[in-house]
Amino acid sequence: MSPVRLLIVLIAAVSAIGLAVVLQRAMGGKPAESVAIAAPAPSEPSKPMTQVLVAKRDLPIGTRLVAADVEWQAWPSDAVNGAFITNGASPTKPEGKVEEAKATVAGAADQMIGGDPAKVVEGAIVRDPILTGEPITNRKIVRGGEGGYLSVVLTPGKRAMSVPVTSETSAGGFILPGDRVDVLVTREDAVAGENGGAGNKVIVAETVLQNIRVLALDQSTAAEKDAKSIVAATATLEVGPVEAEALTRAKASGAVTLALRAYTDLGGPSGLANPATAKDTAVRINRGGATTSVAVRP
Repeated sequence: MSPVRLLIVLIAAVSAIGLAVVLQRAMGGKPAESVAIAAPAPSEPSKPMTQVLVAKRDLPIGTRLVAADVEWQAWPSDAVNGAFITNGASPTKPEGKVEEAKATVAGAADQMIGGDPAKVVEGAIVRDPILTGEPITNRKIVRGGEGGYLSVVLTPGKRAMSVPVTSETSAGGFILPGDRVDVLVTREDAVAGENGGAGNKVIVAETVLQNIRVLALDQSTAAEKDAKSIVAATATLEVGPVEAEALTRAKASGAVTLALRAYTDLGGPSGLANPATAKDTAVRINRGGATTSVAVRP
């Protein structure tokens, strides 16, 4: 074989070997590793929620609730206490679907259907302090006509006292709870005659208390809707300790009449009509070694 042919064969062999190596690397390499994407863990099933009435701000004792003081808040149904006030609807899931299953407080007497907070708290007064976000319960509020209502609505330091009234002694029945009145007493006084002889009796009318708040008429602490008058047998008034003593003396000395005050007198002076002569003076009398006290009016 000639040297030229031998060189061609060697070049062809080397080229064949090189081509085989290139093809082996191109086709025989490791396949690209696929990236495994972990599937998200299944989330917990959504819990059903119930609308619970809660306080929007701190509510101290004696606060008269209005719609702006409370709001509905979603509450886990399994954590709803039977004392909570709910809107009475079935529990709902977060996506808004109504769950047909159980409601732990469904049908409770203190639930209010309709979803209007104003209807739930209308006329209610806070009996115990309620914090912001705290659920409203019937134990912490009191409504008109319920036990303990008057003790909550009373101004601190004041007392509630009742006096007998008729339509004639209560402005024809036009006095309503919340109005302001003057308290007058009518009594007989003896006038001494000439030379110390027996005199005639005269009728004396005296204003004992002025601008006094009317708490209730009979057992009604608020007038019915559209009511313009109430004919009652008793009127409960808000008085201070000294005014309570003066009112007690007035009831014992004669008939008591209530005079209705104008609404614009709300901020006027309230209390004893004549503080200088309202209190009796106690005089001690000693007889046979026994001392007694007699109250006399100066």
